[in-house]
Amino acid sequence: MTNPATINTAVVTKTDAEAEQEAKLAKMTEACKTILECIGEDPTREGLQKTPSRWAKALLFLTHGYNLTCQDVTNEAVFEENHDEMVVVRNIDIHSLCEHHMVPFTGRVHIGYIPNGKILGLSKLARISEVFARRLQVQERLTSQIADAIVEAIEPLGVAVVIECAHFCMVMRGVQKVGASTTTSSVRGVFKDDGKIRSEFFGIIHGNGIKMC
Repeated sequence: MTNPATINTAVVTKTDAEAEQEAKLAKMTEACKTILECIGEDPTREGLQKTPSRWAKALLFLTHGYNLTCQDVTNEAVFEENHDEMVVVRNIDIHSLCEHHMVPFTGRVHIGYIPNGKILGLSKLARISEVFARRLQVQERLTSQIADAIVEAIEPLGVAVVIECAHFCMVMRGVQKVGASTTTSSVRGVFKDDGKIRSEFFGIIHGNGIKMC
């Protein structure tokens, strides 16, 4: 017979991060129940019983950019490279929440940069965009943050970022203009100083003279 004293029992302990996450979810779940009651709903009815916890998890996912830095997502994807021509990645899908009403705005990011001895893995441009999009945002600040992050990561000769989005705060409330879209741009270095380079970038992102396969 096995001596109980010799049996190893694994004690499962939560990390500080896990405990903090659970506390956040519990607090947000209760807050959502209060909101449901305030709009005239019954959070105990069948269709809404799990809604508060689902909402809490969804909101934490939609704002997980607060837990990320650009260093986290670029890690080892900065490469020494002598390429000195423009690099452009178009049509990066983004989804964010307007900080004024906490409703979505969605659209696309176009990024161009001219290397100065270093390049980024192409997917990292999308990941940098995600770091800042997954926060409460205004489109103007989001555009600048992406540009500044690329400058910090690889110190290029220049960076240009254009974002085109539809804002649901204009679609579902307020003026309720379904077809409206907003375009913002942020330029650094040679893109700001040289109109010809800037025009080349805008031509590329709008597909002028480029036949896509």
